[in-house]
Amino acid sequence: MARAMWKGAIQFGLVTIPIKLYVATESRAGVSFNMLHEADLSRIQMKIFCPVEEEVISRSDTVKGFEYAPGQYVVITDEDLESLPLKTIRSIEIEQFVESSDAASNTRFVKQAYYIEPDKIGRKAFGLLKSVLRDKGLTAICKVVIKDREALAALDPFENTMILSTLYWPDEIRALADLDLADDEPQIKPAEKAMAEQLIGAMTGAFDPRQYRDEYRTALMEIIESKIEGRAVVAAAPVEESSNLIDLMAALEASVRNAKAAREAATPPPTSVADAKARKAAHADDGVAAGTAATEADESKPARRRKSA
Repeated sequence: MARAMWKGAIQFGLVTIPIKLYVATESRAGVSFNMLHEADLSRIQMKIFCPVEEEVISRSDTVKGFEYAPGQYVVITDEDLESLPLKTIRSIEIEQFVESSDAASNTRFVKQAYYIEPDKIGRKAFGLLKSVLRDKGLTAICKVVIKDREALAALDPFENTMILSTLYWPDEIRALADLDLADDEPQIKPAEKAMAEQLIGAMTGAFDPRQYRDEYRTALMEIIESKIEGRAVVAAAPVEESSNLIDLMAALEASVRNAKAAREAATPPPTSVADAKARKAAHADDGVAAGTAATEADESKPARRRKSA
């Protein structure tokens, strides 16, 4: 069973909804490596070393320290963190409600998503808040302290619960001015735009995440298994470097042809009218045969005698 990583309450106005937070995503175990000494392939150890006493110390002998001046520290304890005068330490404080469409551009930089589980006593209030947000197309902007840090967050309905998405603060988001972007939009020919729309249309379809897999991990595991079994590692064919887009239209036209070919290969051939009629007739014949067999079986059974009164 999932384990709650935070317990508290959603707070808006005078309404308090006791809830638990569960991390909504998890990273599947990738291919992990250990650091080895190259000479003897022994696994190295990472130890906590005190340069003053020149000895290895235990992690339990460490404390949190804030460097307020070069080489000068003040120790911060767990009790200090618990005593912070913030309501958001144990509650998700809703600051305002905004149109979800308007909030989308400012809530796309997500740190972590959390499922919310309301306590039984707060299910009615939780359901009420969720239904209003869903019906009105609203997002709740709130603040909460998670792991010793206050976070800006967005609260949105999701299926039969809600998702709390912690966001980056505005000063944590890098400015686009750091990029080398053109000041003016490039001139696009109508034919180029039409061909690009055709290519995008050929590649458009319903998104099914199950169609995708981690191909890098699969290829890496094949190399590892080859080394374990003593087999030679087969080098992958070099990837051709893409050339400069000298002829954009030619590249688009070729891409459209490839996309259509890929879609046709993945789509089963359509059933002709004659095939459909033949299948329907076959099903009808099967049904008649089954009915005839059942009738014959009933007629072959001996008649049951009625009991006399």
